[in-house]
Amino acid sequence: MSKSSNDKQIRQIAALPWRRRGDVVEIMLITSRETKRWVIAKGNLMVDLSDPLAAAQEAYEEAGVQGDIACRPVGQYPYYKRLKDGRCVPCVVDVYPLEVLIQLGSWPEAEQRERQWMSAADAAASVHEPVLADLIRLFAASIS
Repeated sequence: MSKSSNDKQIRQIAALPWRRRGDVVEIMLITSRETKRWVIAKGNLMVDLSDPLAAAQEAYEEAGVQGDIACRPVGQYPYYKRLKDGRCVPCVVDVYPLEVLIQLGSWPEAEQRERQWMSAADAAASVHEPVLADLIRLFAASIS
């Protein structure tokens, strides 16, 4: 799998679902569909929705959570998206914190993904993107 430097960078949005349990900030991670790595709900920009609302929509579809989405991203992280043809394209993801108020028992991608609440430290250690791990740690520290 080679990284292509010719491809234009794709901009995406993501939700960072969080809740507070006592003094602990917890982050919900989900598994990716293909590799089953721990990730946050993310997707492409949506023409009919603002970026924060698109991030909230991804959180509903992929993680089955709803709540209050921040109007500004807490940060962004880069990664390479593998396409079906094997190429990898560079992406940058704007991350919007979503304070979870509702956790649904059934949601659109429930059969395709697992979800799990983790402490912020465990969530940061579980994701593969170092910049996302840092972003999780910094966000949790900022609201503690």
